[in-house]
Amino acid sequence: MSSLNLDDFTDLIERPDGGVRRDAEARRERQIVPPGALGRLDELGEWLAAAQSAVPVRPVERPRAVLFAGDHKIAELGVSARPAGGAGELVREVLEGGRPVSVLARRLGVPVRVVDMSLDCDPESLPAEVAGHRVRRGGGRIDVEDALTAEEAEAAFRAGMAVADEEADAGTDLVVLGDVSVGGTTAAGVLVAALCGTDASVVTGRGGLPIDDLAWMRKCAAIRDALRRARPVLGDQLRLLATVGGADLTAMTGFLLQCAVRKTPVILDGVVSAACALVGQRVAFRAPDWWLASHDSGEPGQAKALDRMALEPLLSQGVTVGEGAGGLLALPLVQAAASLAAELPESPAPKEPAPAE
Repeated sequence: MSSLNLDDFTDLIERPDGGVRRDAEARRERQIVPPGALGRLDELGEWLAAAQSAVPVRPVERPRAVLFAGDHKIAELGVSARPAGGAGELVREVLEGGRPVSVLARRLGVPVRVVDMSLDCDPESLPAEVAGHRVRRGGGRIDVEDALTAEEAEAAFRAGMAVADEEADAGTDLVVLGDVSVGGTTAAGVLVAALCGTDASVVTGRGGLPIDDLAWMRKCAAIRDALRRARPVLGDQLRLLATVGGADLTAMTGFLLQCAVRKTPVILDGVVSAACALVGQRVAFRAPDWWLASHDSGEPGQAKALDRMALEPLLSQGVTVGEGAGGLLALPLVQAAASLAAELPESPAPKEPAPAE
């Protein structure tokens, strides 16, 4: 299908440094607060040390929120509380500072980068740095047609890789990954159901702006129909993304895998980023070692994907808004873990007994 060989990621992606992690664990055992007294913060500090290959762990000083944006034609079936093609307006609100992710990013001093992959709006209405990677306007209706052509899927995947390289080259030391989409949770549900071998009803949630029961039934039917189209292409992850993913989800998958290649840790936001991570795990089994699950959004598809990857959410606050907001809420916890691991003093060495007279 493509000149892009995803099998290469299996060789390119290494696990975080196990030897460094053992050194971090040994250092933690010597600190004045007993191991285990800080709960999961111990584990986070050790994970980050291994990702950085540094003991003591370095502080997270240059985090970035990266949001991939796109519209999904499946929203025309009334599966979302937002109108089909409405993601462009959400992006403008993010850029103008009026969305939850914008407020949290300001509070935490985290830059937000939005990458338009398939918004259904005039690219001239967006800043050039937002629209520069766009692959197409909107995506195919995945219950009856492919989301992308083969060429578009490869372009989107490579765009995600390029964004990961740009962030690594710019010195970003941790990424919060989210999406800005309308219909994206439906596509994510299809991916999770296909990869986990479950029925549509098991992964169908209410979305970021909760839908009513009738819309939920329409969404469940749409996922069921798209799932029939996804199952025959499960052996080819890029083709799977082209069939039922869309440009934004395809780019996010490429981004996640290339971040693992570049040894850049990533905090996953909600069900969309979790679904892309699940595809990434199918491509390279070591890749999830570079990712953290930020929070439990209550979406059943997210829970299914995280369980399959053995990733446990850090928070459970019922945040469904998406757009990286839940990921940013978890960021201070990771930063706190790094500070505690690096700055807590070690217990003084026991004194040698005085020699007998």
